[in-house]
Amino acid sequence: MATTVKQNGTAKKDTASVKKEVQKKLTDEAIGKAASTEKALASKKATINLDDRIQNFEKLRGLATQRERLTQTLNELTKFNYNQGDSASFYIRDSHNLEFKTTNTNLIKLVTTHLQSTLEERKSEIEEQIVEFEL
Repeated sequence: MATTVKQNGTAKKDTASVKKEVQKKLTDEAIGKAASTEKALASKKATINLDDRIQNFEKLRGLATQRERLTQTLNELTKFNYNQGDSASFYIRDSHNLEFKTTNTNLIKLVTTHLQSTLEERKSEIEEQIVEFEL
C-alpha cells in the first residue's frame, strides 16, 4: 500500500490501486473457477461410455415394463370390481398347493380395495422414477 503525503502534512492512503488489485484477484478467481467447472463437466461426459449408457437404457426399459404390467393389473382389477356380483370367490394358492378360498363379498371387497391402492402407489413411484431418470 502506497501512501502519499499532502503538503499540509497529513497522509492519505492510495485506495484506488488497492481496489483494483482486489477486483483483479476476484475476477481471476472467478474465471479460473468457471474454467475448472467446464473442464469437470467435459470430463464427466467423457467418462460416461457406451456400456454405461446401454446399462442405463436397460434400467429405464425395465421401469417402463414394470409400469405397463402394473397398469394392466390395475385394469383387470378394476374390471373385476365393476363386474362383481353377488357370487364371487377369492382363491389364494401357495407353492405347496395349499389353498385359501372365500366367498365373503365384504372380505373380497376389502382385499381388492387394498390391493388396488397398493398397486396405484407403486405405479406412481415407478412413474416418478421414470421422470427423474437420467440417461
